[in-house]
Formats: sequence, structure tokens, C-alpha cells
Amino acid sequence: MRHADESPHPATRRPGATDVFASLRGNRPFRRLWFSNLFFFGGAWTQTLVFGWLVYETTRSEFLVAAFTSVRLAPMLLGPLTGALADRYDRVNLLLTTCGWAAAALGAAATLATLDMLPYWALLIAGLAIGMAQSPSQPARASLVLDLVGRERLSNANALNSMAINMTQIVGPAFGGAMISALGAPAALWISTGWYVVSFLLLLPLRGQGRRERPAAPPKAAHRMVIDGFRSIGRNRLAVAVLAVTLAANTLIWPVFQSFMPVFAEESLRLDAAGLGALLTCCGLGGLVGSLVIAGLGDFRFKGALFIGGTAAWGATWSLFALSQNVPLSFLLAGLIGLFSAAFGVLQTTLLLMTTEPAVHGRALGLQELAIGVMPLSTVVLGAIAESVGVVATTVTAGVLLVVALAALAVRVPALGRYSGRENTATPVRAA
Repeated sequence: MRHADESPHPATRRPGATDVFASLRGNRPFRRLWFSNLFFFGGAWTQTLVFGWLVYETTRSEFLVAAFTSVRLAPMLLGPLTGALADRYDRVNLLLTTCGWAAAALGAAATLATLDMLPYWALLIAGLAIGMAQSPSQPARASLVLDLVGRERLSNANALNSMAINMTQIVGPAFGGAMISALGAPAALWISTGWYVVSFLLLLPLRGQGRRERPAAPPKAAHRMVIDGFRSIGRNRLAVAVLAVTLAANTLIWPVFQSFMPVFAEESLRLDAAGLGALLTCCGLGGLVGSLVIAGLGDFRFKGALFIGGTAAWGATWSLFALSQNVPLSFLLAGLIGLFSAAFGVLQTTLLLMTTEPAVHGRALGLQELAIGVMPLSTVVLGAIAESVGVVATTVTAGVLLVVALAALAVRVPALGRYSGRENTATPVRAA
């Protein structure tokens, strides 16, 4: 018998401005998943910094650091396949498998680092192994949220998940840097391994929550599921529009954040490393506030309009940030960048789940992961452009292009701007 607060759909009233943490308070399975995510992404952000430090200490080569990052992110290209697995198999078991794999791979790397036996080739293997655990787990992780909370709580729950990621993005790198200074890189890797173990243990009570319904017909082969998923989602104009925004943002804007912030800090604002850290903290704090605001809105109307408008404001704010040489103004704009990024980060997953059929949720999220996977390539391209024309011109142009693309999308698919995700508006819009 289920406890009262364990119901996967405790939507007796719609979350409002005073009910920001409704999904956490009213749903024990989601609460366990949320805390598991907190430790999982805390470990991910910490080990990302530690591995980057180890790679540079080992090679003293910016190119080899970039190559390591590309190898670590390469498993994102497996999104369609791992999405099919999330539609076919128990999602909690998939998360347990990937979380256990991450802990084992990181533990092996920590052992080699402790023994001073971690050369560059071993770091590449470790990065790929951990990437195989992190990126492919995302379709199962995100689709399990809907299984646990239902449609009415989905926006609130995704905002709370985004808040957890923002918290770990703020704390994880700082904690990793402090551990390297105080205890050394091997000890920092061991502590990160422990975080993955805690995440694994928090998932154990959820076994059985993510079971897929057994189909009447024999299950299809994985490659056939991928093809059928492409066809089904390709006929859904709303889902394709959401994926197009994800692709555009990861082509034009996310590479700027990942690569150019140190350049802006030093060349435009004359900040040292501490100033860069404070700038990134402002972005994280803005994202945290934005996630809380969206969580407080609950099952609000016009989710599509906020998605398009917030993402456009994000791009425009990046253009203004690139032009600023005033330190206080730049810190304010960095906070606004984080604030507006929440509309994109939270609602891209919420809308993709709401606009697609439950049978293809995993594959839809796998396509989202594939769209995010263009970022390493686009980072190289934007970096080459910035080398030629400068980071200011590159970033201003990227921000303007994103705004123009979103305006064109709003005209081409007006149904997305009107989309609320309520049950009476849940029918996907099919292509003609």
C-alpha cells in the first residue's frame, strides 16, 4: 500500500506562487530522484573540473584539453539509441546501471591517480567511460520525471531539477577546486566517486517505478525503434520546433558560455580568476532564481510563449553582455543571462515531453541529447570565427541570429507560442 505522499500524481491543487516545492513535498519517489540527481550532478561537475585540471597538468596543452572534452561529450551522439532503450526498458534500472558504471569508472580512475599511474591515454578512456554513464542516462532520467509526477506537476518538477543542476554548477567546481588545493586531485576523485555511490543508493527504493508496459506484440529491435521514433517525432510540428530551438541554442549560445567567458573577463572587463569565478556565480544564481520562478508558476498557461520569449531574451542579453565594458553592468547582465536561460533549460524538456506521445518520450529526449551533442563541433567553429573577428563580434552576431531564428519560428509555428500543455490542448500538431 502506497503512503499518501508517495502518489505519483498528487495534484489535488495546482502549484502556485506559494507552492514552489510542491513536487518535492508531495511526492516521495520524486523527492528521492531529485536528491539522487543532486548528488549525481554534483559528482559530475566536480569530476569535470578535476579531470580538466589533471589533463592540463599532464599535457600542458590547450588542444589536448579540448580533445579530452570532445571525447567526454562524444556519447551524447548516442542519444537516439539510448532514448530507444529508455522507451523499452525499466528506466530506474537504466539509471542504476549508468550510475553504478560512473562510480566504478571514476573509482578506477581515482585508484590510478592515487598510484600516479594516470597518463593522458588513461584520462581519455576515463573521460569516455564516465561520458558513457552521464549523457546516455539523460533520456531515462528526464522521462522518469513525468512517470513520477504527471503532466500537471511536470513544469514544477523540471524547474526543481534545473535548480538542482544550477546549485551543483555553482558549488561543484568551487568544491572541486578547494579539494584539489587541500587534499590533491586523487582525493577529489575519490570524494566524487562517493557522491555517485550516494546517488545510486538513493535510486534503489525506486525500483519498479520506471517499468514500461509490456507491448502486445514482440518488442522491436533497437534500430527499428530508433527509425520509428524519428518518423513519429518528425510528423509532430510542435516537437520538431522545440528540438529546433534546442539545436539553435546549442549551436549559437552555449558554446559562448563554455568557451568565451574567460576571454570576456580578461580582455573586456580586466578581471582576474576570482572575478571570473564571481561572474560565473552570477550566471548560476540567475539560473537558480529563474528555476524557482518557473517552479512557482506551476502548471501555467502559454508555456510555449515563455519558452520562445525567454530564449530570445537570453540571446539578446548575451549580445548586450558582449558589448559591455562596464564591470557592474556586466555582472548584472550575467545574472540576467542565467535568469533567461532557465526558460530555455526548464521548458525545452517540459514541452518535448508534453508534445509527444508517451510511447516515444525516451526517443524524443534522445533526439534532444543529439541536438545538444552538436556543441563540441559548434564550439570549434565559433572559436575559429572568434579567432578571426574577435569574441565580441562573434557573440553579438550569435545572439542576434538566435533572436532572428526564434522570431522566424514563432511566425512559422504559431501554435508553439500558444501552447499551454493542458490536457485539453495536449494533442500534438502533426505536419501536413
